[in-house]
Amino acid sequence: MAVKASDALERAGRVRVMIFDVDGVLTDGHLWYGPAGEALKAFSVLDGHGMKMLMKSGVEVALLSGRSSPAVSIRAAELGIRHALQGIEDKASAFAGLLARLGLTADQAGFMGDELVDLPVLRRSAFACAPGGAHALVLRHAHYIAAAAAGAGAAREVCEYVMQAQGTLDPALATWLA
Repeated sequence: MAVKASDALERAGRVRVMIFDVDGVLTDGHLWYGPAGEALKAFSVLDGHGMKMLMKSGVEVALLSGRSSPAVSIRAAELGIRHALQGIEDKASAFAGLLARLGLTADQAGFMGDELVDLPVLRRSAFACAPGGAHALVLRHAHYIAAAAAGAGAAREVCEYVMQAQGTLDPALATWLA
């Protein structure tokens, strides 16, 4: 069961850009390495479809990761995510730069993170989200804690929650029921 702050729905209603950390949010947080030392990542199709639905509803989606990976670039391109910021040590500065490029404010931004390095962005975002397995300090600062696990639908859950708050979820789901 998801945990929500009393004002989470109102906060989600203001979101114009939803930003996701990668490792521990879009993946289960495990780091897999192939025989040549390449990092391998597994992404959920549930999360991917949720992000596509959210973008189609008019909300920008971005990725903000401390690590760099060709797999993330490929996944972002596959989903049509235009902003995949990787290898970012100072996430707060990257967050501010992204908002400036998009002409948005932190009051219009959502962020989903799981680890201590995500706190500077979580604390600045209007709608702070985390998967249930996130660090305890991250969970204390989240407005929404997903019931689904990281890498297994947590991001999809957040996407649908934002769409619900903005009145775009039911019309989007209706297209599949026609």
